[in-house]
Amino acid sequence: MPTDSFNDDGPVLGENDAEDLLRGICFKTGPPKTVGVELEWLVHDLHSPERPVPAGRLKEAFDGLRTLRLRSALTFEPGGQLELSSAPAASLMECITSTAADLDTVRPALRTAGLALAGLGQDPWHSPERMLREPRYDAMEAYLDRIGPAGRAMMRTTASIQVCLDAGHEEPGPLGYGRRWQLAHLLGAVLVAAFANSPIREGRQTGWRSTRQAMWAQLDPARTSAPSGRREPRAAWAAYALDAPVMCVRAPEGPWTVPEGLTFRDWIRSGLPRPPRLADLEYHLTTLFPPVRPRGHLELRMIDAQRGEDGWMVPLAVTTALFDDPAASETVYRAVKTLAETAGSRPAPRNLLWVNAARYGLADPELHAAATACFAVAMEALPRMGASTAVQEAVAAYNDRYVLPGRCPADDLRTPVTGKDLRT
Repeated sequence: MPTDSFNDDGPVLGENDAEDLLRGICFKTGPPKTVGVELEWLVHDLHSPERPVPAGRLKEAFDGLRTLRLRSALTFEPGGQLELSSAPAASLMECITSTAADLDTVRPALRTAGLALAGLGQDPWHSPERMLREPRYDAMEAYLDRIGPAGRAMMRTTASIQVCLDAGHEEPGPLGYGRRWQLAHLLGAVLVAAFANSPIREGRQTGWRSTRQAMWAQLDPARTSAPSGRREPRAAWAAYALDAPVMCVRAPEGPWTVPEGLTFRDWIRSGLPRPPRLADLEYHLTTLFPPVRPRGHLELRMIDAQRGEDGWMVPLAVTTALFDDPAASETVYRAVKTLAETAGSRPAPRNLLWVNAARYGLADPELHAAATACFAVAMEALPRMGASTAVQEAVAAYNDRYVLPGRCPADDLRTPVTGKDLRT
């Protein structure tokens, strides 16, 4: 994240310079070796999860959490969601072990404050006030308000599991970055469906298995849709980033300007309201939210937060196995590439494949068949990747409970949501 200092924000950018930078930083290629995970959690009252937690109480508890010694980065979202972002790990098990240890540190500290973590993709009870009052979030909210109410709800009431994997090799093949990029946008819909866990909002069933994913599809398509699938990935991402609207122009003091209809390319060409610099481009990239974001590595952003203390391990293990085990990656690509016909030419998450995933979960026959194949492949790959017996058993149990019968966690949730529901 660039600083708010404007004295050393890099040189003024030209259009060619910006495009070269984007091509150079979006896919850093090499053998897939590292994995990371970003876990977002709703925070609720330990004994009465349906009751809103006052912002002052959250702030006091979060101030205490900042004193903890953690391997992961600890941050907070505008509505008071807690996020743990693991350091890049050399293996799946290193990532799981490190992140689990941090959660084992955070949870008791929250319990002391009478609070607990909830693994749900969407707050089922209420829409909290925005807790973070910073220029970034003021500007983001003002920008998203122009489009509709989904932006505020996304900022304040949603939580996800984001799996971070290396971009892959430069050359073609199952571990090549081009193939992994294509796989992510087809497999992503399967992950939405298999892990859909947000059917309730403000105490009512919404009609979606993943209300969180449906909400993302209502936001600005220029910054939340996938780049064009018809172009080479680097060229597609560079064009996407430059042609996306500027959410805000940072300022050293006072509120940040929220321009209307100004793309980053337009900003470079016009130099108004001031010439953009390198730090402005870096910041602009943090305001783009496609379902798969290339940040040197691939950040898969489509999975709902999961219930239970260890529920987050299953999507992390399955996704990593399907991408990073060479045999699994090749097999699963053949299993999901037929989904491209349903997806059609529209980008994720607004094409029919992704809409079906969010609405129906694994009740959709095509996605059910794909998920069944994907989990079978993942379970074969996990022992080769050194996954522990506990992780393998957790994935197998999830497969038996949800995938094989064509269900997802959303199917277990009924109104009202209770504390017992959060533990299962």
